[in-house]
Amino acid sequence: MNSNELPFGRDSNGQSSQAGLAIDTPQSVLGGTMIVTGTAVGAGMLSLPTISSGMWFTWSIATMLLTWFCMLHVSLFILEINLKYKVGASFDTFVTDILGPKWNLLNGILITFIFYILLYAYISGGGSIVSHTIQNSIGVSFSPTMAGMVFSLCLAFVVWLSTKTVDRLVTVLLVGMAISFLLSVGDLALSASFSHLDSQANGASQQFIFVFAALPFYLTSFGFQTTVPSLVKYYGKNPHKVRACLIWGSLLVFVIYLVWLTAAFGNLSRLEFYGIASEGGNAGLLVSTIARAGDSELLSKLLDLFANLAIVTSFLGVSLGLFDYIADKFKMSDSPFDRLKTSFITFLPPTIAGLVYPDGFIYAIGFAGLALALSACIIPPLMIIKSRKSEDVSVYRVWGGNRVAYFILMLGIIYASCHIFSFLELLPVYGIHE
Repeated sequence: MNSNELPFGRDSNGQSSQAGLAIDTPQSVLGGTMIVTGTAVGAGMLSLPTISSGMWFTWSIATMLLTWFCMLHVSLFILEINLKYKVGASFDTFVTDILGPKWNLLNGILITFIFYILLYAYISGGGSIVSHTIQNSIGVSFSPTMAGMVFSLCLAFVVWLSTKTVDRLVTVLLVGMAISFLLSVGDLALSASFSHLDSQANGASQQFIFVFAALPFYLTSFGFQTTVPSLVKYYGKNPHKVRACLIWGSLLVFVIYLVWLTAAFGNLSRLEFYGIASEGGNAGLLVSTIARAGDSELLSKLLDLFANLAIVTSFLGVSLGLFDYIADKFKMSDSPFDRLKTSFITFLPPTIAGLVYPDGFIYAIGFAGLALALSACIIPPLMIIKSRKSEDVSVYRVWGGNRVAYFILMLGIIYASCHIFSFLELLPVYGIHE
């Protein structure tokens, strides 16, 4: 690292990123920070306690730190590349121009797969959560399969209405999710038992081996790199503000996940998570078990509310992204009939998958992590390495030269390999195969 480079990068005049952070006031980057945080935080976090229960609390923090470092630098790589192009350019332009059309085709396939597999995960998790909530609220038994179908159809109708409808609804839901998170998960975290969190009391010598299978799930939960082109479009070619949004937003995500894991591990024993994992680890079962540990009807209802809002906001965000992608791909207009056709292409495959296999929430999040390892941790480092060979002057460069790019590339290969080995039952997964 030379004298002009500090962690997270420098501009073309040698001005450090930390100076950039000092210049910007919190208000100037608040909106972008919330975009980064809102993109990452959602239903995926509901999988973290179950998939992390084998490695328990200490190794979970270490895994979070590694994944945060990885995805923050992926985002900064994309920022460096984005600043070489006109404002408004996005991944289709970057990948085609730097790596060629074949890589762009692969990236398009991976992004489409991530959209669909996440929609399926949220239908599965939504069905489980809705079924549990109805049972908990009015005592009526409602199968997760049927609840998942109703959940999907109702939210598909919202997306079909208009983008503005989705935008307004998501804004309200995010406020509700934040309030319910603070009141329920925050309360549980404050009442957490240190003896539950203590790794030594929970078989520390046997925990490290479970880290590898959990890696792809953390990658999915830190998936905010897609916000970079939108932030550049919003702030213009101002690397200081965009970088600040990425740093502060990702740190806020880290804190939220830390509180969530503290609440979960501080109130349930490792053995209780074994039972949750062995039954498939769907979101409804996790929430109901944690709610019982809270021993408060109000706390239980607030936790149910948070879980429902997390699933709904994630579903709407991902479905709108896929809906717009399909509409653009097939040149669909914004007429009601064309939006209906786009809705069928968007929602029919994941809804059918949810009916056939309703308990695949955990598995689907893992496969999303596999695809994300390829699209986020392999393609951007390859682009950054190749783009730096050109004579174009970059207005911003990520610290560490190509060494950091090769390190992230290596991590991407490790994350992807871990999911493949886990799927083939060559890695132990706590409560499923050990």
